[in-house]
Amino acid sequence: MKKMTIMQHFAELRRRVLWTVAFFVAAFVGGWFVAPYVQSFLTAPLLAVWDDAQMLYTGITDGLMVQLSVALLVAIMVTTPFALYQIWRYVAPGLHKNERRFVIFIFVFSPLLFVMGVAFAFYMLFPFVFRFFIELNESAPVPAVIMPAVRDYMTFAIGLLKVFGIAFQLPLVLILLNRAGVLPRVRVVAMRRYAIIFIVIAAAILTPPDIVSQILLAVPMLALFEVSILFMKK
Repeated sequence: MKKMTIMQHFAELRRRVLWTVAFFVAAFVGGWFVAPYVQSFLTAPLLAVWDDAQMLYTGITDGLMVQLSVALLVAIMVTTPFALYQIWRYVAPGLHKNERRFVIFIFVFSPLLFVMGVAFAFYMLFPFVFRFFIELNESAPVPAVIMPAVRDYMTFAIGLLKVFGIAFQLPLVLILLNRAGVLPRVRVVAMRRYAIIFIVIAAAILTPPDIVSQILLAVPMLALFEVSILFMKK
């Protein structure tokens, strides 16, 4: 394999960065046009448990800001696989065979676990959480009109999806630390009780203040923790 000079490495890196930026801009433009459909998709769990639903635009620029934020979200999601591929093409020639397997493992399972966490939150958590808040507001001791702000709802929904996507990275982090020799399997097993306490506390902090959503985050996290132990080297 022909070795590259430092300037050739910089030129190659610059080329791949420019390709990624161009792809991101194109994805953002495309995201602008599909943003209304994405917004409708993200609000579907709330509307499904709420009769005669109405949402509030509190400012004249709310529609623009929501469209921009959703377009940005679409662009990031679409660009991430392309960016990972560009990173792989840049670093792969300098890696050994076992190192390539290591990097491929990260690039494949990290997005997969993130998507699993997002899907779990959207299809399992959202119906319970939104029903809880709607029923709580409707049972208020004073007459109340429920009309959540669109920007607040989108921020809440997207933030919760991110939390679950990142939380589902736990097995990958533990397995990588174990394979790197930093975290022995026997130590993880010995710290299981503390891990359970930490996961329960984290679920209580990261989710809305209702026991259902906290359980729906804590249970899969505990299951993923146990699964990660199975894949650790003894």
